[in-house]
Amino acid sequence: MQDILAKAARIKLVIFDVDGVLTDGGLFMDHQGHEYKKFNSRDGHGMKMLQETGVEIAIITGRNSPVVNHRMNGLGVKHVYQGQQDKRVAFRQLINDLQLDPRDVAYVGDDVIDLPVMRQVGFAVAVQDAHVLVKQHAHWQTPSRGGCGAARDICELIMEAQGNWQAQLAHYLE
Repeated sequence: MQDILAKAARIKLVIFDVDGVLTDGGLFMDHQGHEYKKFNSRDGHGMKMLQETGVEIAIITGRNSPVVNHRMNGLGVKHVYQGQQDKRVAFRQLINDLQLDPRDVAYVGDDVIDLPVMRQVGFAVAVQDAHVLVKQHAHWQTPSRGGCGAARDICELIMEAQGNWQAQLAHYLE
């Protein structure tokens, strides 16, 4: 666990996939093709708390959905890349724009499309119900399933490793 905490302690950017990570992977569509997604509010609050500590958050997803833009705007996430079939392109642009070393980046994924980026970052994370190959290439696996608290798990782990978790909780325990 010390190795995991050491990796989490140096993270400056966390990149999340959406379907299967911030959602349970289910897609709801109406008869006109409008797509709906269910996000977990505790994940969202964890993402906001983590950003308050100075860690940047980004989204790189293979699908395009206006719902994702709406949700990320509400969470204050500035870096949103949708329609990325090769996620490495957005990853390279993001680390160049933010001038980050890949070792200072965490990526949270659930499926094989996430592996090319997971293999380049300093802290690769698989959600509990990720594909077996994704779990094999992850440094850490969340206790929670995608869309059911997995994002909160990683946010809390990073805040704990960086010594910010108790300060974040103090707001609620005064």
